[in-house]
Parts: sequence; C-alpha cells; structure tokens
Amino acid sequence: MANELSVAELQAEAGCSICLDYLSDPVTTECGHNFCYSCIRQCWEGLQEVFPCPTCFSHCSGQLRINTQLRQVVSVIQQLPASENNMKQLCEKHGEALDLFCEEDLELLCPQCRLSSDHQHHDTLPIKEAAMRHRRKLKGYAERLREQIKEIEIQCELQVFRSMKIRLNMRNWKKALKSEFEELKQFLDREEDVMQARLHLDEKDIKEKLKENRNLLSAHVATIRNMVSDIREKCLQADMDFLRTAGCIINTYESIQVPEVFSYELRKESCRLPPHYCSLQKLISTFQVDVTLDVQNVPPDVVISEDRKSMKLAEETNASPVLPPYYVTVPAREALRSGRYFWQVEVRGSGKWRVGVCYQSVRLGGFTAPGDGGSWQIQQSTNVPGVGEVSRVGVFLDSELGDVAFYNLNSRSCLCVFTDTFTEDLVPFFSIECSSKSLSISIVKGE
Repeated sequence: MANELSVAELQAEAGCSICLDYLSDPVTTECGHNFCYSCIRQCWEGLQEVFPCPTCFSHCSGQLRINTQLRQVVSVIQQLPASENNMKQLCEKHGEALDLFCEEDLELLCPQCRLSSDHQHHDTLPIKEAAMRHRRKLKGYAERLREQIKEIEIQCELQVFRSMKIRLNMRNWKKALKSEFEELKQFLDREEDVMQARLHLDEKDIKEKLKENRNLLSAHVATIRNMVSDIREKCLQADMDFLRTAGCIINTYESIQVPEVFSYELRKESCRLPPHYCSLQKLISTFQVDVTLDVQNVPPDVVISEDRKSMKLAEETNASPVLPPYYVTVPAREALRSGRYFWQVEVRGSGKWRVGVCYQSVRLGGFTAPGDGGSWQIQQSTNVPGVGEVSRVGVFLDSELGDVAFYNLNSRSCLCVFTDTFTEDLVPFFSIECSSKSLSISIVKGE
C-alpha cells in the first residue's frame, strides 16, 4: 500500500495545475512552480508587466525557465503503471474489488454495493470511465476558476485606477477650493476697504454736522442770555422810558426761533456676499439652465447642429473682408427674465470669439456683434488646443442684483463681473470672428 501511495503522489507531482494532465514541455516560473509551456502562455495571454502565478498568485516578470530534467522525469513517471492496476482496492463491507463509481453519491462501489437498496437505482460507471469524465469536469471547474481569477485581477486593477482617479479629482478639487477661497478673500478685503471708507466718511460728516449744530446752539444761548440781561435792565427803568423800548424787546422775543437739535442714526454696515461669490459648484447645480440656439436668427454662413447646441462657420464663408474683424452672432432662443441663471460654453479650435448677454431689443443674427450699449460680454482668443482639450467658460446672470459673471471653468476662476441695472429681458449670444473657420462654440451642461 505504501508503494502504491508513493507512485500516486509521484504521478500527482508530475501534473500541471492548469490542464490537470502530465506536464508537457515543462517550464518553471520565478516563484518555483512548474507548468506546461503552452498552458502558462495561454494563461498569461494579453497581460503586460505583471504576470500572476496560477498557483501562488505571486507577481512574476514573465520570464520562464525550460526545465529539461523535469521533462525527463515526467516521461519516466508516465511509464509507471497506474496505482489502481498494481493493487485493486477492496470493499470493506463485501470484500470485493471496487470497480464502479456511483454518479449520484460520488462513491466507489463493488458489484454487491451496486445491487444494494442504497445504490440500486443510481447511475454507475466503471472506474476508468468515471475518472475520465470527472477529470474533464474538474478541468472545466479549473478553467472557470481561472477566469474568475482573471476577472478579479481586472477588478483589482480597476480599483487601483479608480483610486488614482479619486486622488487626482481630490487634488483638483482642493486646488479649485483654494482658488475660490483666495478669490473670496480678495473680495472680502475689497469689501472691508469700501465699508471702512464709507464708515469713515459717515463719521466725519456726522462730526461736522454735530459741531455746526453745537455752534448754533451756543450762539442761541448767548442771544437769550443777552435778552435776559436787557429785560432785567429795562424792568428797572422809569415807566415812560420802559414803555418806550418794551415793544422792541417784545418783538424780538416773539420772533426768536430755537435751532433744531441735530439728530442722527448710525447706519450699520454688513457684508452680504453676492451669489457669484458662492461655491462655483453650488452655482452650477442650483442655477444651471438649458440654453439653445435660435435657428430663426442664423447668419447664412453659420452651421448649427441638429440639437441646436453647437455653431461653427461653414467651410466657405461669403463675408466681405472690407471691415475686419467681422463676428457672426447667433442669439439663444430663450429670453431670461428676472431670476438667476448659469450656462456653460465649450470652445474648440483656434480663433477669436465672444459670449455674453444683451437686451432682447438688440438686433442679433448676422455679421455683427453687440456693442457696449445694452450688452455685457467677454472676448477671448484661443490657440489650437491639444487632443481632447477645450476652453470651457461659465456665465452667471443675476437679474436681481444686476450682475453678469464670467468664469474660466478649466481653472475654476472668475474672469470678470459686470454690475448694472437691467431694464429689459436679456438674451445670451455667441459670436465667432469670420476668420476663425476652425473654431466651434457648443452649449453644454455638466457637473
């Protein structure tokens, strides 16, 4: 029995853990495990840089060492007789050879066990046939398990990629947050200077008015004292003399007016942040509006996309080059009334462009762009960006406070803010210089 077990163990060691058969052209990995050359190459197919060992999952470099001595050992082991042919195992209950296998209970049976009530109606197979069948079955299991290992390894790589992406996003968010706080600090510093100056002027004005009022009151007190002194003197005169001058004093007394005491109320200054100094992400998520191009006011040389979200110049533009620079302008279909709105624009290509808002009464749609009257805009010039790169701009309109703010969404910084009093409904507009044929403007929604 001991010899039989030794032969069985030796035959098991000569097997490949991938195909579960004898090693063919055995090779050894860096971690010391042996596989068929074709099996390990198929297992590592499509992998780069890191090659996991199918047995211990150690990361290998992909270098394989041909094991010539092991190939000879396997060849010798293959010539050994199978262990079950050396000595038949006997049934402990009936003493007969175990030469059948029960497919339902997965047990070795002798002919007597096959006829017993426990296995009478079960499917049984000869040992060799059952072993061959279950080897194929286990090989299928092993193949599926290896596929699971590959899937798990792919998920692990995805987790690493996601971790790197999260780290990159966090770095960008921290950078954007720092930029927003720097901008907020600058705004607060400017607001503090304005408020301090306003309070200083109020204090100076109140002090001057208090001083002037105090001088008036002092002069009035001096006048009254003089009058009291005159009355006291007049009352000591003889009747004729007294009555001769009493009328003058009475008229003076009745015409005298007491100056008003200056009263004041201190105006308490408080800092209230306009919405465009809130978090940029909050502006986008709270006030983002869907804007589309007005196809009824499109210049003849402008191409508008089917979704009315993008515009560009046609390949052949018929605009006259007499008065450069021309701008082809397309307004939005939506008129923005009282409220707050945020929309985003992507610019691709090279050239000059403008975006902004103007009064609805301003004529748009042609080889023109709104001037300074009734419009608030920015003009930019871009070079050809790298692959996949775009210039991204955000526009925030606050009709209540009279603010139009423009943002560079690539750097998440505020470009400029216009403050005015709006007397009409406003319309977004988008302009491209006629020479910028490789440039396109798209209205997008994001974040």
